[in-house]
Amino acid sequence: MKKFFTMILVAFMLPFTAQAADYVAGKHYTIVNDKASAKPEVREYFSFYCPHCLSFEPFMKDLAKSLPNGVPFEKNHVDFLRAASPQVQFGITKALVVAEQLPEKEQLVMALFDAVQKQRKPLASQAELRKLFELNGIDGDKFDKLYKSFGVNSKAKQMKKFQDAMTKNGALKGVPAIIVNNKYRVNPQELDKKDFLGDYKKLVHYLVNLK
Repeated sequence: MKKFFTMILVAFMLPFTAQAADYVAGKHYTIVNDKASAKPEVREYFSFYCPHCLSFEPFMKDLAKSLPNGVPFEKNHVDFLRAASPQVQFGITKALVVAEQLPEKEQLVMALFDAVQKQRKPLASQAELRKLFELNGIDGDKFDKLYKSFGVNSKAKQMKKFQDAMTKNGALKGVPAIIVNNKYRVNPQELDKKDFLGDYKKLVHYLVNLK
């Protein structure tokens, strides 16, 4: 009887083992740090100026919702695209952090994409960002208070630090990019072209549990 249950267990595990074996370091994903983060996380490096990031946004939302309980999905805005100065892009990073603290987060993220890519608004000042938030139902004074707050400034600077560290070690050369556990970068060009999004999600889930 014990042998029978062992065989059943092995049979159930085979598909998962085979799937894991299909993902190869240096091909499907790249090890970008020697040490993983203390807790699992998935971090998307992106820019509101990046058309591919906009097209990937629905998938990223789906990916975030699919992660195991307790595994956060962090959006990390970058400031190195040539469409605007790093200072302007950092201001938009702060606006993202403000949006993440509000119930209207998803609406505001799409409004920022729309303003930058479709309406071609510069969003070069706090006043312009405030106006955008007001048009999406956010009290202007509340926006100003959050935008200037220590918490928002700290998280925006932290995003910049993550970006700089990944750029310095060669892990981050463009966006969108997914880095799991601060150690593994997804290489999308190596994924199954017939089921690209499904394979992408499976790889991220695999990497979340990889030590």
